[in-house]
Amino acid sequence: MSGVLHLVGTGPGDPDLLTLKAARIISRADILAYPVGSETSLARAIAAPHIRPGTEEMPIVIPMRRERGPAQAVYDGAAEAIAAELGMGLSVAYLCEGDPLFYGSAMYLLDRLGDRYPVKIVPGVTSLTAAAAAIARPLAARNDVLKVLPAPLPDAMLAAELAPAGSVAIIKLGSHFDRVRDLLVALGLAEGAMVVIHASTGHEKVLPLLAMPAGERPYFAIILVYKGGEGWTGGHG
Repeated sequence: MSGVLHLVGTGPGDPDLLTLKAARIISRADILAYPVGSETSLARAIAAPHIRPGTEEMPIVIPMRRERGPAQAVYDGAAEAIAAELGMGLSVAYLCEGDPLFYGSAMYLLDRLGDRYPVKIVPGVTSLTAAAAAIARPLAARNDVLKVLPAPLPDAMLAAELAPAGSVAIIKLGSHFDRVRDLLVALGLAEGAMVVIHASTGHEKVLPLLAMPAGERPYFAIILVYKGGEGWTGGHG
């Protein structure tokens, strides 16, 4: 009998935001797999209190490069390594920051293994909702259009997407931060925009976009812009 692959969302960073279901699956899994960026894994750190001693672990080192080829090759290899464990009837929990299917690395394993083995998906709290909680400002209401925009998009595309939206979350900032801020200033959207860095963690930082020090380029950051019909123009840090 084949084992089951669980794609587990671990939430945005605060271990208390891990769901009860995620904690239960993590504590019972035969094998824990998780992505590793540079040297550490945020997903594993969040799950750490629930990992059973002696659980076999499978860290998957993901190259942080713009070209897709190297990362896709890693997912190919990881999928086959996980498949070998599933084929022996073992359960594997793949830990993913935030939600598995919201810009999550788990989607690449689902694509490779979903038609070969049983896969169960455990949703997680996203950094988007954690950021809204941090500034105590609703994301959207009634007929507001909420958009999530990746910062690497070209300026022209970002501007076109920003124009009709009532509420916008800009993610994956990093080296694109200054460019995105300049664009929001040029479009008259910087006033009232808020930045949340490391949402829900002990390193959380909240401040108005216009107060962000020049030269800071945090990757784990979200810019929230509201220009909808409910009058939520401010934010709270």
